Amino acid sequence: MKSFLRRHFCAIAREKMHYDVVIVGGGPAGLSAAIRTKQLCLEQGNDISVCLVEKGAEIGNHILSGNVFEPRALSELFPNWKELDAPLETKASEDTFLVLTEKKSISLPHILLPSQLNNDGNYIISLSKLTRWLAGKAEELGVEIYPGFAADEVLYDEDTGAVKGVATKDVGIAKDYRVKDTFTRGIELIGRQTLFAEGCRGSCSEQVIERFNLRSAGGDKNVQTYGLGLKEVWQLPPDRLATQFKSGLVQHTLGWPLQRSLTSDLFGGTFLYHMEPDLVLVGMVVGLDYKNPYLNPYKEFQRWKHHPAVAKHLEGGECISYGARCLNEGGYHSIPKLTFPGGALIGCSAGFLNSVKIKGSHTAMKSGMLAAEVLHSALINEEGNDSVAVSGEDFFSKTRPTIEIQPYEKALYSSWVGEELKQVRNTHASFHSFGGLLFGLLHTAFSCFISKGKEPWTLRNTKPDSEKTELAEKHTTIEYPKSDGVLSFDLLTNLQRSGTSHEHDQPAHLKVKENLKDVPSEISIKQFAGPEQRFCPAGVYEYTEADVVTGKQELVINAQNCVHCKCCSIKCPKQYINWTVPEGGGGPAYTVM
Repeated sequence: MKSFLRRHFCAIAREKMHYDVVIVGGGPAGLSAAIRTKQLCLEQGNDISVCLVEKGAEIGNHILSGNVFEPRALSELFPNWKELDAPLETKASEDTFLVLTEKKSISLPHILLPSQLNNDGNYIISLSKLTRWLAGKAEELGVEIYPGFAADEVLYDEDTGAVKGVATKDVGIAKDYRVKDTFTRGIELIGRQTLFAEGCRGSCSEQVIERFNLRSAGGDKNVQTYGLGLKEVWQLPPDRLATQFKSGLVQHTLGWPLQRSLTSDLFGGTFLYHMEPDLVLVGMVVGLDYKNPYLNPYKEFQRWKHHPAVAKHLEGGECISYGARCLNEGGYHSIPKLTFPGGALIGCSAGFLNSVKIKGSHTAMKSGMLAAEVLHSALINEEGNDSVAVSGEDFFSKTRPTIEIQPYEKALYSSWVGEELKQVRNTHASFHSFGGLLFGLLHTAFSCFISKGKEPWTLRNTKPDSEKTELAEKHTTIEYPKSDGVLSFDLLTNLQRSGTSHEHDQPAHLKVKENLKDVPSEISIKQFAGPEQRFCPAGVYEYTEADVVTGKQELVINAQNCVHCKCCSIKCPKQYINWTVPEGGGGPAYTVM
């Protein structure tokens, strides 16, 4: 039945829209690329049409980040951003770095910390607000932005195999694949170049990476490794501001509850920031290469808030927002080949996070700007001032050579992005080598203070995070304290604060891969105690009680809960989940993240 209906849908022609540049994803990288392309058109007196699609209902709805923001790339994109009222309002004023035990904390002197952790000149911001501001500037320059449209399929040229654009998802299909009255075929967005800026583990980006073998084509690369970031935004009442709120405070921690000893190889840490006018941003990042299948990142985050060094910042306040998102942590040695015929990867679709700075927005923006500069030059040099913007779809009536903007990769590695990431190239891997936390800290200090990334060795990662999980029999169940409803919350209560919603009557966008359909019941629950029940920060996955006859437990997928963090596509045993996009507009509705 499904195959019949798919053939039926495919028989309905999709509308086509033609552009010079198609950008998938409305985050900092995609918007910066769009803006820089249009800026160059103004500077040089030519015209290139740019279309940007975003699966969130509004720009910023799916954007979540810490975020202590380094304005270096923004200052290059808009040198007068202050005069333009960019939403950077809280200057980082005080840095503290604590090592936690269960009840106490030790503050590390600044002289012992890498310069990358110095936040002078940085700002505590809401990245979702910044992307909305960037979107406004992009539209002023003539960029066409379409939020609420989920790019579902990468389109390829039948003759050359080059990427020629994307198609948005069909809407109005019921769970049983019936065509509803609201059925609308997706739209084909055809571009001379397509930039993928979907963020970590973007579904179209992963399709392109696999098709063009970009992880291997990029040279001697490490397997990418990831972290899961969980975040809450708290609002303090007016009567607490004088005694409890310190504008610009930046606090990071290592130790309890993630690391209980100096030999722990669990990678992760926490942040706490005070943002004007009355907000406290708190969060935890857990490396997804952890071993213990009983670890529950969400519950680790909740109990961390009860530590005296954290609780004092939240007491009397109200949690107003919650969310989660995965991030690339492999760094310099895990960056795939960035270009392919017809397009390129930018931002976290490729992975430019600086794991020592705990920042990636500035590098994502710069990657988009560099791609735009190379792309603009290539498109103009190919056809002079002729473009889709000038000639419309007739531009595609002529056969033209496929463009691959290969100079973009060289430009990125030659820029301050490449320099910055190279200095910390072994950081993440060092926490899993030899002595765990202690060795990782010593190696990070050595590379940041002395070698600057020029150490004559490379620490390798050869296995995906899903293969790092150990069998349940090697570990014991972790007993977590119950949430108190004041500082800590049960998951489903907190999930409501993410604003997550999906059209319920649609096929699940979280799909068990056909060749791995037995993995949940035969491997995940039996050998690993069903870790997806614990690592998912939205309660998407659960198992039924054992059947009284067969003893079998079946996987239940609550796809409507999904916050689009992508963790399941990374950490499930054998990576049995294929994460695809739901109908456009579904997912979280972040406003202050």
